[in-house]
Amino acid sequence: MKNWAENVQWNPSTVAFPHSEKDIQQLVLKAIRFNQKIRVIGSGHSFTSLCSTGEILVTLDNFQGLISIDKEKNQATIKAGTKLSLLGDLLFNEGLAMENMGDINVQSIAGAISTGTHGTGVGLKSISNQVIGLRFVNGKGEIIECSTIKNTELFKAAQVSLGCLGIITEITLQCVPTYKLKLQNKKEKLSDVLATLNERNSQNRNFEFYWIPYTNAAWTKTSNIVENSEPDKVNFFNYWTEYVLENYVFKLMCEFAKVFPSQNKTVANITAASISNVKKVYHSHKVYATQRMVKFYEMEYNIPAETYQDVFKDVQKIVNSKKFNIHFPVENRWVKGDDVFMSPAYGRDSAYIACHVYNKKDSSAYFTALEEVFKAYDGRPHWGKMNTFNTEEITKAYPKFINFMAFRKEHDPENKFVNPYLQKLLSV
Repeated sequence: MKNWAENVQWNPSTVAFPHSEKDIQQLVLKAIRFNQKIRVIGSGHSFTSLCSTGEILVTLDNFQGLISIDKEKNQATIKAGTKLSLLGDLLFNEGLAMENMGDINVQSIAGAISTGTHGTGVGLKSISNQVIGLRFVNGKGEIIECSTIKNTELFKAAQVSLGCLGIITEITLQCVPTYKLKLQNKKEKLSDVLATLNERNSQNRNFEFYWIPYTNAAWTKTSNIVENSEPDKVNFFNYWTEYVLENYVFKLMCEFAKVFPSQNKTVANITAASISNVKKVYHSHKVYATQRMVKFYEMEYNIPAETYQDVFKDVQKIVNSKKFNIHFPVENRWVKGDDVFMSPAYGRDSAYIACHVYNKKDSSAYFTALEEVFKAYDGRPHWGKMNTFNTEEITKAYPKFINFMAFRKEHDPENKFVNPYLQKLLSV
């Protein structure tokens, strides 16, 4: 088996497709009985070895859908394997929506929250903070419940768990009534964007931008709620810019730059020149997500929001040095701080900088250089993205790490959910 980016491959002895919570519990009990390890995979969108195992691999693809809806409270309880794309449609049919989402919707909801996945918006927290209750099967085969009002300390550990506490079976989300977003994508000067970041972030619900390497070009994406506008129809222009250009044409340019590394700057300039201004109004769950058909490697770090400008200047220097075989845009987003034990945004309002490399190129030197910068500014990695964080660094960066590890030991005393990657990362 391999993950989406094809940088991690493994061979499980068993692949299980449970249909119910009872099936999941039986799988854990079987692992205990036969002294086997067990890991769960969502959609394989993590760039690390979180899901890899040579023993039992559980996929929740057959465990998707709504369990219950409370329309008075705008709450939904869902099966943990539900893909975000399906979840958006299911909630919409009930008049509900997620408060915020990231730009990829192929992950399972359990995988998204367990790795600290996020969207953008200075007033909005990561996806795990929309969770108000969880059920999981722990390493003793017990079904455990925790929430904002029950086992609250455990809940803070379980919201971003890296799959260490057990297999999540049910998730209760605090939703909001459906809403429409007006999305505006623009090509702008990077210098103008950097000079007005505070205004853009404070005056818009969602703001992010991509910097095109070697250029002064930025692709900005801004969205705000609109009340009385009818959703736009998908037209050929939007289809061409958002699907064809960003996938098929970009794929050709990636292949060109792979064969001719000296042309990275040329490819970047072509990318900048091809950016089109796009406006559309549509239902929120259809606005956040963008299709990603070009495969890449990704490193993304969370940094304190107040350090962003300094960090980005250092990133620019690394990219513009032209020492690295890269041309992918650099993504920049913002998230409100939270109190989830293993959330990269724990205790601080944050910026995220994500850097990508075409998956047919070597990313190691580029990511090593970037990571030195991120770590120098108290950076914390997105748990699903490539990084070299170790236990000592986690201990320093996460004030509640000891608490998290205590819950991990309590709920998985025999390390049923520990694979070699986690063994090294957490020193267990």
